[in-house]
Amino acid sequence: MRSTFTNSGQILLIVFFLLMLNITLKYVSFDSDVAFLQIKQTEVTSIPGYLVIFYIHVFSSIFTLLAGFTQFNESLLKKRPQLHRFIGKVYVLVVLFLAAPSGFFIGLYANGGFYSKIAFVLLSLLWFYFTLKGFLAIKKHQIASHKAFMLRSFALAFSAVTLRLWKVILVYLFHPAPMDLYQIIAWLGWIPNLLLIEYYIYKQKNK
Repeated sequence: MRSTFTNSGQILLIVFFLLMLNITLKYVSFDSDVAFLQIKQTEVTSIPGYLVIFYIHVFSSIFTLLAGFTQFNESLLKKRPQLHRFIGKVYVLVVLFLAAPSGFFIGLYANGGFYSKIAFVLLSLLWFYFTLKGFLAIKKHQIASHKAFMLRSFALAFSAVTLRLWKVILVYLFHPAPMDLYQIIAWLGWIPNLLLIEYYIYKQKNK
């Protein structure tokens, strides 16, 4: 299979990454009331460790998006396999020990009530599972399985982008109530990603 992401796809990834980087840079002050944290003051003040875990999630997640630029490019795999393996190992470590566990914790306190919490907790569990399965597959030299699971993993990592895109679209078109909006985007941010990547994996298997 040739490069998973075409040149146009790579350009889109760069644009989305820069947008997410701009959002992430708002948190470099490590303040307790910046950006999204302004509406999470109950959690910040009453839940021990919430602020630290929130920042772990923010800064570890931005790396997982950056890793996607290198990990699915067939040309890089052939020319720089050692770089691919190194970045891949770092990606796995970041997801398994930082991004997914912190996402699970934050998901327990997600806005939007029970249904939002279920969505974000399930997202973090699947992200952990797919990443671990991809890592174990390559250890067994199961290349196709490794690639499929890592594509699923990155599709969930990319939910950081799609969640925000859906939020903009829904607010612009329908003006939903804030809690309704959180309940919708909690699921819409990642399920379409996973469905699209499953379709892509299916098409590749049946070529």
